[in-house]
Amino acid sequence: MSEKRDTRNFDERRDDRTCQTADNQDVGYVETIRDNIILLLALEKRNLVKIEKMVGQQVVYDFLSENGIQFDYYEHPEAPTIEIAAQYYRGEGTTLCKNLFFRNHKGNKHYLVILNSHYQLDIHDLEKRLHQGKLSFASEQRMEKYLGVRPGSVSLFGLLNDKAHEVILFMDKTLLECQKVSFHPNDNRASLVISMEDMLKTIEICGNQVEFLELY
Repeated sequence: MSEKRDTRNFDERRDDRTCQTADNQDVGYVETIRDNIILLLALEKRNLVKIEKMVGQQVVYDFLSENGIQFDYYEHPEAPTIEIAAQYYRGEGTTLCKNLFFRNHKGNKHYLVILNSHYQLDIHDLEKRLHQGKLSFASEQRMEKYLGVRPGSVSLFGLLNDKAHEVILFMDKTLLECQKVSFHPNDNRASLVISMEDMLKTIEICGNQVEFLELY
């Protein structure tokens, strides 16, 4: 029986070997990346390394991802008040929102009030416009119970933690004129900027009772 010989010229055989080598290198490279990711996740689980993550509650980022909501993200030092948050303002054309959490006199109703931070409105003015009787700021315990946040981090995204839809949302009607708005991701060490369309989408999906009011 005659031996089968490779009749290709030297250059053809060399190109074939080069392609095979490149393919093997690509496979090895992908496997190395996969192994490194697995290792990093294992080390993080054992608290041996720290993988940098975005500041804020994961429920917020899961919600944004699941609903196709785009956002700009930036970190900053703690900003528990709108005055401090304004110092780290970055978004040109973005409206900073003031988020206030109230309870009624009996303590059986709770209200998230979101205002354009450019305007000033005290609690007595709000009482007249909301027609909910005497209001007072909700305690830290009530914030954690109904919005899942701590003082200084109240945000529209706190409604994601209100599964029973117990919080009534009052929105400043002038916000509808804004192109973009900014909220904490339930943590005042970061801010998220979303479009007005996506803010309305968030409110609709959350399902809480909402009313847009002329507050000024």
